[in-house]
This record gives sequence, structure tokens and C-alpha cells, in this order.
Amino acid sequence: MFKNLEGKRVPKVTFRTREDHNWVQRTSDDVFAGKTVIVFSLPGAFTPTCSSSHVPRYQQLYSRFQKLGVDDIVCVSVNDAFVMNEWKQAQKADKITFLPDGNGEFTEGMGMLVGKEDLGFGKRSWRYSMLVRDGVAEKMFIEPEQPGDPYGVSDADTMLDYLAPGVAKPLDVTVFSRPGCPHCARAKGMLRDAGIEFEALELNTHYSDRTLRAVTAAKTFPQVYVNGEHIGGADQLAAWLEAAKGKQAA
Repeated sequence: MFKNLEGKRVPKVTFRTREDHNWVQRTSDDVFAGKTVIVFSLPGAFTPTCSSSHVPRYQQLYSRFQKLGVDDIVCVSVNDAFVMNEWKQAQKADKITFLPDGNGEFTEGMGMLVGKEDLGFGKRSWRYSMLVRDGVAEKMFIEPEQPGDPYGVSDADTMLDYLAPGVAKPLDVTVFSRPGCPHCARAKGMLRDAGIEFEALELNTHYSDRTLRAVTAAKTFPQVYVNGEHIGGADQLAAWLEAAKGKQAA
């Protein structure tokens, strides 16, 4: 059973990182001293769950954590600096600090170093997250000891619920757009004015007209989705935003 180190200081190690093609050594004090830091650790860069869920959600919720007093979000993995830098770039995770624990020293000090020899990985980190204040682990979320790679409590939403119970989660918004479309520009402007982050998918860059018809059964632009709900075009979005505003006022 993994040992919960809440109330204990994190291990004092040196992380060997690469910045602008130069080796840079960062100590535990550099990372944690005088700061509030979220750490999430995972088995390996470029692995499926880590790339599709763990990293992207922490990236998405960064601004929420920042408003709650978090200074940095750190991703730790038993990988070298080259791999971690390439993974960060591939993930477009510019708001997260990727720390290579190539020798597993930090992970071992946390009691989270496990054997993944059956996968050809060697020694890797068990999946967990923690909130660290001034070098002391305040709260840890450790995945249960089950076969495989469980992922259920070290996620960004669980950490956000700990820091701010009941806080509203950001909306997941996607706009199917077309270059030069005035209605698309209007929809994006309304979302920006409402302070709602969104992902814009552009025709012939991110998708084809066939994709639009297959997903929305529509032929016009834009087509807006919110948390899996098909809102429709700019006029429908305006009505949805007005209704949402009325609910907040009530």
C-alpha cells in the first residue's frame, strides 16, 4: 500500500531540465519554496491516458487554479528532459511545468516508484496528484492499487473540488467555423464577451464539410456545441447566452 505523505516535506532532489538547448538544474526549493504548487505524476510521457486526459484537463483548468492561489502546476514523470520537452510541445501545454525525474529520485522519495517491467518501462511513477504549500504536501490523491493504470482521483477536477468545493466548472465549447464567415465571427465575439473559452475548428483545416454534416446534420456556419449539447448557429447561441444570463440572475 502506498504511503500518504500529507504533512511531510517533499523530497529534496535536483531536476535536470533543458531550456533553450541548455542544461538547467532546478532543485526542489526552486520549484516549491514559498509557493503553492499542484503536482500530478504519471507513468510516462506520450502514454494514452496521460496525453488524452490527465495533461489536457490540468491545462484547461489552469486559470481556475491560478485564481485560487496556485502558483504553478507541475507534471512529473520518470522520463528524461528531451522526452518531457517534446511531450509538452506536442500537448501544447504551455501553462504547465514539465519536470523530468529521469533517475526516479523524486518519485522514489515520494514512495511512488513502481516496477513496470511487464510493459518494458522499467521503474516508473504510480499515478497521483498533490497540493504542495511551501514544500509541504498538504493533500494527496493516490490512485488505488489495482492492476493496470487506474485513473480516477488524481485528475484536475478532483483537485479543483478540494480547493473550491462546489465551484462551477468551465464549459467545454466548440465552434465549427468557416474562414471569412461573418456569423462565425459574431458567435466567437459573443463567447469572448461572455468570458467563455472555446475551441474553434476551421473548415478545411480541422474538418471537412462532410464532417460537419455527419456531426451536426447542418449545412450552415457556425455550429456551436456546449458540453455536448448542440446549440446551433449565432442566433441560437445568442438566445442560449441570454437564457444562461437569466438563470444566473435568478
